[in-house]
Amino acid sequence: MSAAPRLVVIVGPTGAGKTATAVALARAVDGEIVSCDSQQVYRGMDVGTGKAGAAERAAAVHHLLDVVAPDAEMTAARFTALAEAAIADIAARGRPVIVCGGTGLYVRALLYGLFEGPPAVPALRAELDQVAATEGTGALWTRLAALDPPSAARIDRHDRKRLIRALEVTIATGVPLSEHHARHDHRTVPPRYPHRLIGLTPRRDQLYAAIDARVDAMLAAGLLDEVVALRAAGFAPPLRSQQAIGYAELHEHLAGRLDLSRAIELIKRNSRHYARRQLSWYRGQAEVEWATAERVDLGDLAAYLRPPPP
Repeated sequence: MSAAPRLVVIVGPTGAGKTATAVALARAVDGEIVSCDSQQVYRGMDVGTGKAGAAERAAAVHHLLDVVAPDAEMTAARFTALAEAAIADIAARGRPVIVCGGTGLYVRALLYGLFEGPPAVPALRAELDQVAATEGTGALWTRLAALDPPSAARIDRHDRKRLIRALEVTIATGVPLSEHHARHDHRTVPPRYPHRLIGLTPRRDQLYAAIDARVDAMLAAGLLDEVVALRAAGFAPPLRSQQAIGYAELHEHLAGRLDLSRAIELIKRNSRHYARRQLSWYRGQAEVEWATAERVDLGDLAAYLRPPPP
């Protein structure tokens, strides 16, 4: 059995320049990019997820974009299976592999495998689902924050499925989900692929300015029209895909519950909060090599991906 291919994995907050860095590295080594983003898998969600555009796709082959419809179920397990197949295909053709994305759970599942956890407790899950239906996902998040602050810091307030699962595991076992995960991390589990994990981290003021500009650019590029088209096709909350930042707020606007200026303000605010969560996910991991997008040593990474023959 051949050895697992080396990977360069580029992570970091939204707006940090991950895609541009991945494309530059792919061009330098004639490599291909595997997207590791939980929203870019969905078809018809291009502008709001920051998918690589036509020029970037022409410059480097991208995998795991547009693989499922917005009403399809995408889990970390399903993503990992798709990513493994893509990586095997790329490596079999002798191309280096660059993984790029901000979804920390997917990155961890790919590199270290999944923590499957205890079995579901249907009665408890139904109870929590009812809380979400009557009081909103914010009530679930508040409860999780009291029981398991590290998990609450990582999970979006609108992510109903993950909030329910985190509470289910924590309540059923009496052990916080974050503690379960701590027993299954890079310090105790060997990686499934040799890799370099590159974290992009602009200064906070630069990051927030980039996020605001990115949201403005998405709106100028037709984000609102994209959400209108999704609604017309029958895709709307509570679909998980439509609760993503940028989509959830505009669905609220189109439903008449939020004026556009306030929706835009919330998209920017929620994007900043998400960026902080993305950074906190990796801050405690010693293996992350931190740099700004401008200071990434592409030559060093290229040498890692294409080592000299023995």
